[in-house]
This record gives sequence, structure tokens and C-alpha cells, in this order.
Amino acid sequence: MYKFSSLDKISFILIIIGAINWGLLGLFNFNLVGFIFGSGAIARIVYILIGVAGVVMLIFLVRSKNLLKKIK
Repeated sequence: MYKFSSLDKISFILIIIGAINWGLLGLFNFNLVGFIFGSGAIARIVYILIGVAGVVMLIFLVRSKNLLKKIK
């Protein structure tokens, strides 16, 4: 079984935050990240980190697929 690295865990959490934020935006037009961090540089950094987390999770999926092929 694949062990999650710290980067994988952090990325997963950031993706969940991003998904909740998008859900709130779609349902209630409420930007949770903007509410918590304002509209300044910190919010922009959070958005960038969520985007990077998405890329990390894509790489994770490719790695785990390759790992599964090796096991079979």
C-alpha cells in the first residue's frame, strides 16, 4: 500500500478547502477564502497553493496508477 507523504496530505487538505470554497461560491455566492483572508496578497497566495495542490494530486494519481500496474 502506498504511504502518503506530508506533501500529499497537505495537498489533499488544500484541495478539500478549495472544493468547499467552490461549493459555497456556487450555492451561496460566498467566498470563504476571501472572507477569511480578505482580498489581498494572502488570499492570492492561498489560491496559488490550492492550484499547486491540484497539480501535486494529479502527479499523485499518476504515481499511484503506475504503482498499481507494477503490483499486478
